[in-house]
Amino acid sequence: MTKPQGNQNRGISARVLDQPYLLLVLAPLFWGGNVVAAKLVAAEIDPFLLLASRCVLATLVILPFAWRHLRTDWPEVRRHWPVLMFYGAVGYALFNVLLYMGLGTTSGVNAAIVQAALPMMILGANFIVFRVRARLIQILGVLLAIFGVLLTATHGNVQRLLTLDVNIGDGFVILACLAYTGYTLGLRFRPKMHIMSFMAVSFAGAAVTGVIMLAVFGGGLGQVSTLAQASPTVWAVIAYVAIFPSMFSQVSYARGVELVGANRAAPSHNLIPVFGTLGSVIILGEYLEAYHFLAAAIIVSGIVLAEWAARRQLA
Repeated sequence: MTKPQGNQNRGISARVLDQPYLLLVLAPLFWGGNVVAAKLVAAEIDPFLLLASRCVLATLVILPFAWRHLRTDWPEVRRHWPVLMFYGAVGYALFNVLLYMGLGTTSGVNAAIVQAALPMMILGANFIVFRVRARLIQILGVLLAIFGVLLTATHGNVQRLLTLDVNIGDGFVILACLAYTGYTLGLRFRPKMHIMSFMAVSFAGAAVTGVIMLAVFGGGLGQVSTLAQASPTVWAVIAYVAIFPSMFSQVSYARGVELVGANRAAPSHNLIPVFGTLGSVIILGEYLEAYHFLAAAIIVSGIVLAEWAARRQLA
């Protein structure tokens, strides 16, 4: 171990990487900022163009940092590259394009609150797909969280489900969460390699997927030329989503888990909707309605119930 005095001569980035709880706040801060940034330019840039720009730039940014790890892990990468790229296609490309499409017609607050139920969706999916044991109270927590999502998607009137009168934007955000749930379940089969190698290849998969989506669904690759006339805000958002939610969040969270363990790090995901909602109110000038508070309270209650049951199970 290094002596404490050596810490004074280390760079600020090295010192930050030794602060687990700071890292576990920065990661959800950047992920929550993804919602705010995308909503900020929803009327200015096509969601498929935003996705393709983000994924291509993120791949170019991460490659220099991941290169030496890729060389070490190359036998594993070469053996599993289709699977690794598929992770990127689903977890990064599909999740984000559905989120960006949703933000065209729903608020940032709604998108943030719907994402609050992600941990419960993952818990429920683990129970259904892998038969991971769950106590009755955990299942109740999942159902509560899902009800909170439905309350948000129907803007406080769940009866609208009977007539399928749900905002299409909220529907896209729910689909995005389902895509990320599938990605998370698939991570149990992730090939063993350095996190930077995994990120670099999966980002490449997301970039390829993003370009194909732009060509097929986003009006063609000619849309890239419209970036020449894009506002500084659009360029700032592209840079932000390519670097902070893509790379810095992943590295911060992975390092935080390494320092304190997965169980103590997992609750930090619950900060994503908090930062997303705060950013939507402060930066986008959106308003919180009564149903937002009610839905958030129901979702948080579900999370608390499930967490309490999980801790009792481990005790």
